[in-house]
Amino acid sequence: MDEPVCPAPDEMNFGDALAELESIVAALESGQLELEESLTRYQRGVALLQALQGKLADAQQKVTALIGELEGEPADSEE
Repeated sequence: MDEPVCPAPDEMNFGDALAELESIVAALESGQLELEESLTRYQRGVALLQALQGKLADAQQKVTALIGELEGEPADSEE
């Protein structure tokens, strides 16, 4: 029996990735999973967390640039 294919965390939208991460956390906290399944879900959770952190960092950078434009300052460029 084939396992369902999960989309890559980087390809998911923020809301879907966050919902899946919350589901994984709840499953892990339940203590009802076998060791192997716990490890698999933990690894998926780490990947989702990294993707979510990247999406938040991108959003923060965009907001900072927009605020700079509103204040009449050029957006920071990477040096």
